Amino acid sequence: MKHRTRTKITIAIAAIALLPRLAHAQQDPQFTQYMFNMLALNPAYAGSAERVSLKGLSRHQWVGFAGAPVTQTLTVHSPVINESFALGGTIMRDEHGPVTQYGFMVDAAYRMFLTHNTKLSFGIKGGMNLFQGKFAELNPLQPNDQVFQQNVQQKLDPQFGFGVMWYGDRHYIGISTPKLLSTKLFENVTLADSLSTLAFQAGQRAHWFFSGGYVFDLNNYLKFKPTYLVKAVQGAPLSFDLSANFLFYEKFWLGAMYRHTDAVGLLAQYHITNDLSVGYSYDYPVSVMNKQSGGSHEFMLGFEFGNKLKGIRSPRYF
Repeated sequence: MKHRTRTKITIAIAAIALLPRLAHAQQDPQFTQYMFNMLALNPAYAGSAERVSLKGLSRHQWVGFAGAPVTQTLTVHSPVINESFALGGTIMRDEHGPVTQYGFMVDAAYRMFLTHNTKLSFGIKGGMNLFQGKFAELNPLQPNDQVFQQNVQQKLDPQFGFGVMWYGDRHYIGISTPKLLSTKLFENVTLADSLSTLAFQAGQRAHWFFSGGYVFDLNNYLKFKPTYLVKAVQGAPLSFDLSANFLFYEKFWLGAMYRHTDAVGLLAQYHITNDLSVGYSYDYPVSVMNKQSGGSHEFMLGFEFGNKLKGIRSPRYF
């Protein structure tokens, strides 16, 4: 009985967690606290903290569902060379079912200082993506299925992306594609089954992100920040995230989010000091996954150090 249950779970992992990502659908990890983790999505964000900024994030999606996605990111960035240039780096690990991916990217941005304390930033992102797939460990419905007999021990591909962002103390708007190059996971082979052929020919597809937000003063102690993130990739429906966040006494963020046809959630961030912050979010799925999972958790830790530019306030609003 236990063996049958384990087999069903493994098959479900392959069907839900693996194939949609391998097919021409949304593949990049998603984040609820994207507004505080923008470098992972847009290299033009580099240098926006106006000093050295370190952020670590761990996302545990669909908790309670075997083989569900788990993602960790570590980002660092800082302005350099007369503040017009900025450099950064992004390390990402994404695991779902039998698939594990690592991304190692370097970010660079050129910033133009405009009027009214705003900046127009152009960023590029380049590095490598490492793919590993233990497909032979799955228990497919059809024995000897060629798709699930081939492991991918180490597949290393170059990756490149770019982004543009216009931002100031109270607003930001940007468009980016962090992974522009398409890649294939398997060699092209001819198979009788169309689903098997699709899985063999699957790979990374370019994702486009359009994001923005604004901070409003409600009174001397309360600020309101709505944000949005629109996501597009070939072969998948257009998706978007909306959030409404409130900042109390320049210290504590509390907000709610909605991900179209997918999830609703809450998020919070607390600035322990002007240099150190912690964040947490919880998503509850509104899709069919709400019968299989207890939701998704996201934890974030941020640290900034160094001297800020004159006139820059703390904490950062995005």
